[in-house]
Amino acid sequence: MYQIVKSIAVTLICLAAVNANAQWQPGKSSSKGTTEVQKTIERFVAKDEGLKAFFDEAYGYAIFPGVGKGGIGIGGAFGRGEVYEQNQFVGTARLTQISIGFQFGGQKYSEVVFFGSKEVLDDFKRGNFEFSAQASAVAVTAGASADAAYSNDVAVFTMAIGGLMYEATIGGQKFSYTPK
Repeated sequence: MYQIVKSIAVTLICLAAVNANAQWQPGKSSSKGTTEVQKTIERFVAKDEGLKAFFDEAYGYAIFPGVGKGGIGIGGAFGRGEVYEQNQFVGTARLTQISIGFQFGGQKYSEVVFFGSKEVLDDFKRGNFEFSAQASAVAVTAGASADAAYSNDVAVFTMAIGGLMYEATIGGQKFSYTPK
């Protein structure tokens, strides 16, 4: 029992430390969003120029500049982001994840979820959107987008920022949306 309590405490401390800078201010009414979001988009495109087509052609997207993730046995992730519809800022989003399984460490990464249609974006905005444990994201490397495609009108890309985490876990991501 002591080990479980200790694991949970360490996990919460790791999440707090990794996500310490999550107090950024989302875009007000700008179509360009916050500086942090714009820099994140620039980093994604600099890493893989093919992602520019996703940003240009997607019906909408949710972008999370910094997602903190940590765990020892039980883990979790949390991030705040912005949502765009036809390249216009429409609101903010929150990503949460709880996972169970072999895991140790902490990491920070950026994530972008592209929506290929109005229907899927509307589903996201209604709060009916989550990724199952089987969902997969493409880790951004040079040329990674060349083989990437929408699955059920959704494409997800992640890019590591820092940290180290070993894991073989089961857990899904949940999202909540707040209109501007």
